[in-house]
Amino acid sequence: MVDPLPVHVNRDELHDVAVPTSFETTGTFDVRLVNHGQPLHVHLHLDDDLSAVASLDATNHYVDGESERRVTVSIRDGATVRGKLKVVSGYGAQTRYVDVIVTEPDEQEGSVRVDDSLAEPQPVDVEQPESVLAQQPVFPVAALAIGALVVAAAIAFAVQAFVVGLGALVVLGGVLVALYVLLV
Repeated sequence: MVDPLPVHVNRDELHDVAVPTSFETTGTFDVRLVNHGQPLHVHLHLDDDLSAVASLDATNHYVDGESERRVTVSIRDGATVRGKLKVVSGYGAQTRYVDVIVTEPDEQEGSVRVDDSLAEPQPVDVEQPESVLAQQPVFPVAALAIGALVVAAAIAFAVQAFVVGLGALVVLGGVLVALYVLLV
């Protein structure tokens, strides 16, 4: 993306205009109107050479006090030209000219054009291949159930407690319900 053309108004005095002497671009660009003082109107005009390949949506722009406004200058793709942009403030109180040079973009082999949209997060739609365990969840549930029953039975046998045996039966019931839900 091309840097904007800076235009400073009201910096030193009312209706004062400060612009660079020239501006080079490879395509559409913004004019950045920066107002350092009172609100005012800024008029932009493209000379004949520049207007043959470029256009503005509007020529007269109101810029609020102590604010900034951007105006887009649209340039036809592939155009090359040298022309002038006239910047007028306060209905003719100050007038400045900027030499605008539109050149062909440098297309180098293997170059990549990067813009600000790369800084924004992009949605990711990647399908993950399902594992065997995700396709057949019965096997891990059955393995865990058998392991839990073996541990519970071993503890019940070693302690010889009725409560532990009852807990083992509850675990067995839970495993049977889980297998039923998975298979149905």
